[in-house]
Amino acid sequence: MNNRKLITTMLIAALGGACLPLVASATPAEIILLRHGEKMNHYALSPVGQARAAALAQQYLGKNATHSLLPAHEKPAALMAITLHTIETMTPTAQSWGLPVTAFTVVPEPGLSKPQKMVQENLRTQEAVHDIMTNPAYDQKVVVIMWEHKHIANAKLEARYPGQQVTFRQLLHLDKFKNVPQTWPKKTFDYFWIVRYQSGDTTPVSFSVEQEKFTGQYAKLPENAWGKPE
Repeated sequence: MNNRKLITTMLIAALGGACLPLVASATPAEIILLRHGEKMNHYALSPVGQARAAALAQQYLGKNATHSLLPAHEKPAALMAITLHTIETMTPTAQSWGLPVTAFTVVPEPGLSKPQKMVQENLRTQEAVHDIMTNPAYDQKVVVIMWEHKHIANAKLEARYPGQQVTFRQLLHLDKFKNVPQTWPKKTFDYFWIVRYQSGDTTPVSFSVEQEKFTGQYAKLPENAWGKPE
């Protein structure tokens, strides 16, 4: 067995059926969940995606953002990402705060099949939620998560891994809310999911959706309706 097959086998064994054991010792006050910007290829954002990354920092997520989603411009406790696209999109926001990007990385590798990559993304998504709900540094703070869309919500992916909880929709218990979409559409890049918690409880108390609506030099960035193409 070569090293790649061995690693994949170990990842599948680690998933094993259920997600990582979760005994909450900390609960964030709020999670801001969104997708990366538009892509040029498997490795980099397109010019539109790059502009969206800058706009997110300047108008919604960064320090002194003009339409900040953070309470009273509160400094986020963590900025989390998974793929190269999410890291690139998060970087302007991280730089504005002088914070690192906490990356649960999965990157394109030669010879890595789609099923192997999916297993890695499943595990890293579970690890991210485990960290969010057990790390005292995030207790009653705001955590910003920028992720790959299938692992935010995807009905087909969830059905493919029954009982394993592989999306944020499952892992954050968002399925308790009737207005939470079962799937994040492939061509939708311009929405925030905002999840709020009470101290010590891993079940959220509220869920809301907000569309990215940019002004000024970024006013022409795509603002398509949920599920509609740009």
